[in-house]
Amino acid sequence: GGVNAKITDINGGQLSNRNLFVNGGARIAQRGTSETGVTSSGYKTVDQFKVGLASLGTWTVSQETDAPAGFSNSLKMDCTTADSSPAANDVCAIDTFVEAQNLQVLEYGSASAVAATLSFYVKSNKTGSGTVSILQDDNSNRCINVSYTISSANTWERKTISLPADASGVINNDNGRGFIIEYWLNSGSTYTGGSAQTDWGSLDNTNRNFANLGIGGSTDDYWMITGVQLEVGEVATAFEHRSVGDELLRCYRYYYRTNPANGAMFGTGFQYSATSVLGLISFPVPMRANVTAVEQSGTASDYGVIGSQSTVTNTAVPSYGGDANDRVLNVNFTISSGSFSTGDAVFLRSRDNDAYLGFSAEL
Repeated sequence: GGVNAKITDINGGQLSNRNLFVNGGARIAQRGTSETGVTSSGYKTVDQFKVGLASLGTWTVSQETDAPAGFSNSLKMDCTTADSSPAANDVCAIDTFVEAQNLQVLEYGSASAVAATLSFYVKSNKTGSGTVSILQDDNSNRCINVSYTISSANTWERKTISLPADASGVINNDNGRGFIIEYWLNSGSTYTGGSAQTDWGSLDNTNRNFANLGIGGSTDDYWMITGVQLEVGEVATAFEHRSVGDELLRCYRYYYRTNPANGAMFGTGFQYSATSVLGLISFPVPMRANVTAVEQSGTASDYGVIGSQSTVTNTAVPSYGGDANDRVLNVNFTISSGSFSTGDAVFLRSRDNDAYLGFSAEL
């Protein structure tokens, strides 16, 4: 006799690697869980979510445990200094990116191009329509601009955005930006006044925030997001919950921060001269691109060098030493005490709970 197979519903959540976006559940926050007084653009807390901010208020950006059922975390933008009358070029948005070679499955630029769906959960004190813009970085920012509606204040709601197939699209098969996905919170008139653009077409800045939520006009305003999923097809399936370990490794491709715990070892090296140590940092996964700078926290006394003879303290925070690629990077330590000899092997470590080195290959 035959075997009866149970047909399961794709919306039940099986089938891995559906989600083309990294850290959509906001679980990984290598840079910390909260940053206050934010007035400029940059990655602030949750990995893969970049604040796009130009002269529009002051914000606290945080990873929160307030989330929809089945989720543990979200990203929150909380207005602490309002701007009720943004100037023309003022901007407040959350910018996210998808690596181009991960989007080849869409087959843009060919007759075989396929549709995709973006979904996410959003929560805010404000109701009304907001705008999501998706731009093709390799194609003069050819874009679509679509609205979603927050129906109930202070309530998690799931939204879906349709991305039609684009036979005229261009997404290069490389490690650059394939999609730029902008979640607009507020802006000045440069980015408003236009209309929806539901089919792929040329960039018109007035369409990018045509449905303006106006978040940031009051210090009561906040906006939260989680459950971001970009997938092939015209149907939004259940969010793909990956393990924390899997998600962390995916985040490491774009940003890696050493453990700031006191006494944590983060690399090896050798005594290069009487006053310097050359250290080697190995990344846990290949970075997206060659790393050419070191992000530091702390002062000289927060870092240490340990070897077979004595402990050495440095007189400067570690600096970029060159010879970097996507897997390793050299750092230089200038030392002030110890009895090493040139060529001696050493370990590099943190001497403070807040000291870390960061390495970025962000899109």
